[in-house]
Amino acid sequence: MKMTSFLEKAMPKILSFFLCLSFTITSFVICTDEKNEVLKISTNAATPTGSDFTYICDPARYAKLKLDMKSFAFCDSKLPYHVRAKDLVDQMTLAEKIAQLGNQADGVARLGLPKYEWWSEALHGLSNVGPGTVFDNLVPHATSFPTVILTAASFNEKRWREIGQVVSTEARAMYNLGRSGLTYWSPTINIARDPRWGRITETPGEDPFVVGTYASNYVRGLQDVAGTENYKDLNTRPLKVAACCKHFAAYDVDNWHGVDRYHFDARVTEQDMEESFLRPFEMCVKDGDVSSVMCSYNRVNGIPSCADPKLLRQTLRQEWNLHGYIVADCDSVQVMVTGHKFLNDSNEDAVAQTLKAGLDLDCGAYYPKYVGNAVNQGKVRESNIDEALQNLYIVLLRTGYFDGLPAYKALGKNDICTNRNIELATQVAREGITLLKNDGPTLPLNTATFKTLAVVGPHANSTVAMIGNYAFDSNNPGSPCRYTSPIDGLSTYGKVNYAAGCGDVKCKDASLIPPAVEAAKTADATIIVTGLDLSIEAEGLDRLDLLLPGNQTDLINQVSAAAKGPVILVLMTAGGVDISFAKTNPKIKAILWVGYPGAEGGRAIADVVFGHYNPAGRLPITWYQADYINKLPLTSMQFRPDDSQGYPGRTYKFFNGPTVFPFGFGLSYTKFNYTLKATVPSLAAKLQRFTHCHDLNYMANKTKPTCPAILVSDLQCGEYFELTVVVQNVGGKVGSEVVLVYSKPPDGITATYLKQLIGFQRVYIAAGASQEVKFVFNGCKSLGIVDYAGNNILPFGGHTIIVGDGVASFPVQVTFH
Repeated sequence: MKMTSFLEKAMPKILSFFLCLSFTITSFVICTDEKNEVLKISTNAATPTGSDFTYICDPARYAKLKLDMKSFAFCDSKLPYHVRAKDLVDQMTLAEKIAQLGNQADGVARLGLPKYEWWSEALHGLSNVGPGTVFDNLVPHATSFPTVILTAASFNEKRWREIGQVVSTEARAMYNLGRSGLTYWSPTINIARDPRWGRITETPGEDPFVVGTYASNYVRGLQDVAGTENYKDLNTRPLKVAACCKHFAAYDVDNWHGVDRYHFDARVTEQDMEESFLRPFEMCVKDGDVSSVMCSYNRVNGIPSCADPKLLRQTLRQEWNLHGYIVADCDSVQVMVTGHKFLNDSNEDAVAQTLKAGLDLDCGAYYPKYVGNAVNQGKVRESNIDEALQNLYIVLLRTGYFDGLPAYKALGKNDICTNRNIELATQVAREGITLLKNDGPTLPLNTATFKTLAVVGPHANSTVAMIGNYAFDSNNPGSPCRYTSPIDGLSTYGKVNYAAGCGDVKCKDASLIPPAVEAAKTADATIIVTGLDLSIEAEGLDRLDLLLPGNQTDLINQVSAAAKGPVILVLMTAGGVDISFAKTNPKIKAILWVGYPGAEGGRAIADVVFGHYNPAGRLPITWYQADYINKLPLTSMQFRPDDSQGYPGRTYKFFNGPTVFPFGFGLSYTKFNYTLKATVPSLAAKLQRFTHCHDLNYMANKTKPTCPAILVSDLQCGEYFELTVVVQNVGGKVGSEVVLVYSKPPDGITATYLKQLIGFQRVYIAAGASQEVKFVFNGCKSLGIVDYAGNNILPFGGHTIIVGDGVASFPVQVTFH
């Protein structure tokens, strides 16, 4: 018997009065009226009303509930949101308030407030991870985009925002169908500080500026309602859905040699905190106007992130002016007690500390279980609870949860998995795919010459592996709109002879290699699809080396040696791998990095291999040599080299050693030339009467300026400089080019970055054509540095602007007046 039909028959006999019950395990909501008749059975506890209504303050809904809506000021749409939220909270008893503080909010039936599930995920498409979104026979699928690390490789801001718009449209459609809520705990914007971190697939890479730019664009795509982007009062700005930037802060150790996130204390300097760990979150809040931030499991300098008032109240709310709520990563409050054993806290101590620090919502049950005791014991005030709930309900008011948003009322099943959405997901994969080697050039292949293909390797027939994590958990219903595997995609261009070569990516069984070798002996071209998957790099699983697993290297070498035709190596990974052997192997003519390319990844790979699309991706992370990880532990949080320990620097900003491939690397099927058209040689910063010089450390053999620097906070920062680059496609194929612009600080300053990315644009240029690419840079943001004490300063002297990998550069002299 189906659960639905059983409950329809059983519930009228059980309930003797009007009541809605939520069965959280099955995500059912059952509502009966006073006659014990079932009004609605919904397959999702996030459904706003447990009925046919899509917003709470619908007069017909309250009439059906036999409640007088006019008596509830929180339903008066003429009142300001903060007044309405306060009215709703003020009408609750203490017990009712506490019952709303977990991700599974209980609602208050006597006020007409239904249950609400806050937890849904939308990292790269709607996901069945998190109980707030439910897939079933009505809505079995959603569009699955490539994982974020590949999307970031496109360096295409417009595309990042467009993805968010499509995901939020599908989310509103799901909401209208009673299958989701309106709050999504995405994106992940922690930087990829170390190549071993297991969650690199979720991030936009290692550069704080790129990560912050991705975050603000994706969040804008998720949240912005057309025409309301520039509201004066951001606390009332409508939200298409509410996004969440996570995990705040200094979180990038999951489980490495027995050190896990539930016990780890990230020891971070003020310099690294300000310059690297906080910057993407600041951009997400200030530029993206995100409506939520999630604090992380780890401690930062001894204090759990979710209990640190400096991080939550001072930084997020006071300095950055967050317009929204702060939520804990799931069970983070409990982890304070059971993992960190912070201050030997009791359960009541922990919830009191986090509430007072500014944590509004607990993903978990600790708040609902222990906040009442904490109030009774005098450890936290009811006013702290009121503040948290008001932050939460203002966000829900902005999403239209109470009043509806007419612009999205008509969205439904036909707006999910549309052909346009599927094609966009494919295009995003094409744009991120990065060409790392192309001897000859060998690529693109010509269908007239290369008619038979040997397609081998553990990822040659991949489907689920292509969508990465926070997509579709196989334990729950739901899947992408469809899958196109690499062999499916390549089969549209030639006759494919498939041999796995390995049982899985761990590739422990070498007995499968010979059939792959045989396939390569007769094929016109051989395509080896290898790499990693969630069994190697994932949440809760950091890597222990930078090598391909098991016998994959042997597979590649043996197949390459035997191949009749050219060999193309396709790497499906998030983090970098040391494939120096393949770079130098003359039999391997081309190498493509494809990240985890999403459900349509096979089609995108095939289109690039056969020249239907000219690759223009750029690596958003550094690919280090394998011995890099022997030089420093994952748990050392410092970015700058530590000579006392013999530790090298991290990321392209601070590491100047040899690499397999550097940050920003990527080839094309065509060639581009750059010409600087216009530059500004100087930038004069205006000083106020009482502005003072700030000291700055210089190398002993360098002359320090009389006024080395000025605090950015003492400047108005109204000075800008421009750069125009003429990019000409001098090759024979149409293609896109990613123009990367870096700044380098004045020579002689100690302990600063080698260079930092300050701007990028992706441009599409026809063969033989050229295009002017204009950049406008703010002097403080683009030329500023962070000193050892965490101060943002603007140094005096000669800065250098570098275009690309040094194809062009020019000086900018900063002076103070």
